[in-house]
Amino acid sequence: MKIYTKTGDKGTTSLIYGQRVAKTDVRVEAYGTCDETNSMIGLALSHLKKENFQGKEIIEKVYHKIQTNLFHVGAELATPKGKEVKWKLGEADIEEMEKQIDEWDAELPTLTNFILPGGHPAGAAFHVARTMARRAERCAVALEDVNPLVLAFLNRLSDLLFVTARYVNYQLGENEQTLHSK
Repeated sequence: MKIYTKTGDKGTTSLIYGQRVAKTDVRVEAYGTCDETNSMIGLALSHLKKENFQGKEIIEKVYHKIQTNLFHVGAELATPKGKEVKWKLGEADIEEMEKQIDEWDAELPTLTNFILPGGHPAGAAFHVARTMARRAERCAVALEDVNPLVLAFLNRLSDLLFVTARYVNYQLGENEQTLHSK
């Protein structure tokens, strides 16, 4: 199977079920941003490969599932209105993220100020993934008849990514930088 098809050379792409749309279509932007988020999560995880700290294995397990779910969310966003989506996101997927957010957040110092993204390269990459997840959510909101669980998933994912960035930085001894008032 060839990687290139040449079918998109004129600015269109296929949704699931074959419908052609412009590559500038908000649906393409939504699932494309999910793909970007997924890739940034992969980069963040790659920065952890040589690190050892309590909870690293849980992060890897949690994000293996998140990355898989992001592929499915992208597929749902790439499915035209009125067509069947073969994969369904469940409330349990969102509840799992909420549980993990609560567990990691309980181990972190309480936030009293806004923090600047950064820290360890993995923490910084999780912060970037958070902003990408927020953009994916904004794009998805612009679509008609989006599964409300997709919107909730993307919203909760950005929260999870924020807490993960903080958790990784905390576990690796990186101090959070707060905003300085003028």
